[in-house]
Amino acid sequence: MATTLDRHIESTPGTCGGKPRIAGHRIRVQDIAVWHEHLGQTPEEIVTRFPQLTLGDVHAALAYYFDHKDEICRDLREDEEAENALRAKLGSGPLAQRVLGRSEGQ
Repeated sequence: MATTLDRHIESTPGTCGGKPRIAGHRIRVQDIAVWHEHLGQTPEEIVTRFPQLTLGDVHAALAYYFDHKDEICRDLREDEEAENALRAKLGSGPLAQRVLGRSEGQ
């Protein structure tokens, strides 16, 4: 019998960098965690912003985050370091704005 988290959270190599995400979607657990923890959005606000998600999806993502906080925080730091390295390499021209703007919108 699958647990609630198993039904809501999945990791697939090649999708979202293999990072844990909402099952059937490309919204990562770390995205939900940032919106909730750093931007102060409630689960209801997140569902309003992303109506394809259910409250169960968001709560499962938050449960996964709190159960794996060290791992998720490490992933966030690694993503930030990669983005900073890309910014340094690309500079501030139009290509950099397009590439980095796309990565920030994910």
